[in-house]
Amino acid sequence: MVRMVAAVAAFVAVLALAAMWFVGRETGGGDQFAQCRTSQVAGGTSAIGGAFELVHEDGQTVTDKDVLTEPSLIYFGYTYCPDVCPLDATRNAEAVEILEGKGDLVTPVFITIDPERDTPDVLKEFTDYLHPRMVGLSGSAEQIKAASQAYRTYYKKQAPEDGDEEYYLVDHSTFTYLTLPGHGFVEYFRRDISAEDMAQRVGCFVENM
Repeated sequence: MVRMVAAVAAFVAVLALAAMWFVGRETGGGDQFAQCRTSQVAGGTSAIGGAFELVHEDGQTVTDKDVLTEPSLIYFGYTYCPDVCPLDATRNAEAVEILEGKGDLVTPVFITIDPERDTPDVLKEFTDYLHPRMVGLSGSAEQIKAASQAYRTYYKKQAPEDGDEEYYLVDHSTFTYLTLPGHGFVEYFRRDISAEDMAQRVGCFVENM
């Protein structure tokens, strides 16, 4: 009898552990996006993102609350970038197109790290070419620096080549950041991800909002 009770107790304990594992897997320990995440952020997602004040491509000053009103893909780059930025921004636009086809509206956002050359007019021409809903943001050097620091990005202006003050490159990080209304930053994407894979992963977050 004692053995039977012990066996039953052990069986119940196994079931309880299995249930806890299943629930934990489904909820991610309280993280509603656990099944969507493939990256880890030192300090957690709260360590990235935050308020910013920048200049919209249409000329008006805006804040993050004005721009990030729906799921958004944020990229820091510059329009004079010879290769990386156009490719990454195009990939982001393609991912947004795929998501639109599935009924998910996501805003592609391009924040310049080269405000000296990337005026609102320059940004507008660049973003309109890539996607009609892509938002270009510029601002003062201080505003750009504050936004970059909020998202923990890196950029550094290089010395002009051949003494031409108007021709220079800017080294910079190349992550794309996903933000969601009410949640802020939730995920980042490296530049080696395809538009299809990005759309699939973003879609997971959107569906679990």
